[in-house]
Amino acid sequence: MKPPEPARARPGETCTVTFDGRTLTVLPGRTVAAALWAAGVTAWRSTRGTGRPRGVFCGIGVCFDCLVTVNGRPNQRACLVPVRPGDVIRTQEGTGRDDD
Repeated sequence: MKPPEPARARPGETCTVTFDGRTLTVLPGRTVAAALWAAGVTAWRSTRGTGRPRGVFCGIGVCFDCLVTVNGRPNQRACLVPVRPGDVIRTQEGTGRDDD
């Protein structure tokens, strides 16, 4: 029996987003967390009070370590939010609101 031929799948066209003012080129279908990791960014939130850096912990949307601000909306879980062309992603400080 002959093994099947490889699918020869190729990713679609890349898009650009910004993270804290830096332009990132992103493959389609990636989450915000995957896009940031691919760009070498491992922390994009700081905790309330102590300001400790946070990034992905669980990677499946159960914890809230990966919170980020996307297009002005704070508290978005980076591991769940798909990247869209032109997204403006920002590091989140504490709760992401002015109540800290």
